[in-house]
Amino acid sequence: MRIVERQAERTDSRILLLVLDGLGDLPREGDGLTPLAAARKPHLDRLAAEGCCGRFDPVGPGITPGSGPGHLGVFGYDPTEYEIGRGVLSAVGIDFPLQPGDVAARFNFCTLDAAGNITDRRAGRISTEENRRLVARLREIRPPAGAQLFVETEAEHRGALIVRGAGLGHRLGDTDPQHTGVPPLEVTALDAAAQPTAAAVRAFVAAAHHALRGEPRANGLLLRGFDSLPQIPSLAERFRLRPVCIATYPMYRGLARLVGMEMPPAPARLADFPAAIAAHRDGRDLFFVHVKYTDKAGEDGDFERKRAVVEEVDGLLPALLDGGFDTVVVTADHSTPVGHKAHSWHPVPALLWAPGRAFRDGVTSFSESACVGGALGRLPLRFLIAEALAAAGKLAKFGA
Repeated sequence: MRIVERQAERTDSRILLLVLDGLGDLPREGDGLTPLAAARKPHLDRLAAEGCCGRFDPVGPGITPGSGPGHLGVFGYDPTEYEIGRGVLSAVGIDFPLQPGDVAARFNFCTLDAAGNITDRRAGRISTEENRRLVARLREIRPPAGAQLFVETEAEHRGALIVRGAGLGHRLGDTDPQHTGVPPLEVTALDAAAQPTAAAVRAFVAAAHHALRGEPRANGLLLRGFDSLPQIPSLAERFRLRPVCIATYPMYRGLARLVGMEMPPAPARLADFPAAIAAHRDGRDLFFVHVKYTDKAGEDGDFERKRAVVEEVDGLLPALLDGGFDTVVVTADHSTPVGHKAHSWHPVPALLWAPGRAFRDGVTSFSESACVGGALGRLPLRFLIAEALAAAGKLAKFGA
């Protein structure tokens, strides 16, 4: 991507980068359809027919990506070069004033049975209001000497834990085993520098489980993604872009903030997204629009709800495109097949629409199987932004 950075130039053309989280899926038994293929989506199909399509690997073939690496790929970064822990993304996404040296982790409230085994990793997706009530209780836990603890609500069952103090290492293992029927993993330091952090977190988790005893659903915590603030170049530095983020969920707003995107208030509903774009269109040329609900439906194994989200987004497309975009990209950060109820290693579908600039490849609808025959082929996801920049006239000629 170095050559793309060298050739990038600022223009007035606008790019819409529409990311349907976890969009990719697998054909179901019987009719062989995915939620994307089954959806009635005339506007997405039109963009595919007038542009070109392909499939992209968020990290690499066979690698199951987290949301952080997947979005880094969407933004044109090599996820293996820039690793950002989920905790940092959660903390920055809720506007927590994270300082160098802080160690942040993302936590889930979870449900534990009488034996201490996990029965629900998301505590029934408790409401954000219930989360705040429980977080207020956890804030009463006294931190160990020499450390500060911050417990913050993110959304629904998710939260952020931040440890602040001198000489803290961030290399801790996750306590979320990613399975039910087993107890949470122990808090472990992965190197000597992280031993003090591990001791502080271990004491907090024990106190938290004591404080949460008796709660019907959220009586435990699972932590993952321990990290400290990374050094990462912005999209303005790399590609001379003036980006803005239109997203609701804190983690994705956090990642967008780390790569230098402007961060207006989060829209309350999908229906509010077009107005949010219209309100912030002046002076910006990359609009990152993130839709979480496809991923949630995939994680819940709900085919029909995932299909319905695609149809809702398709219905909003005319209003979204009123922003006057020269180039449109629609893709995902990873696949979340409903049969898996989890992220998977499968490539994500993508379309690129730029009248007069994008090659029309003969694909007539937007689906995983249709994208197999698209002109974009199969590439690492970080190259998709280069195609968009070129189609938007934002890359200068290379060489004489």
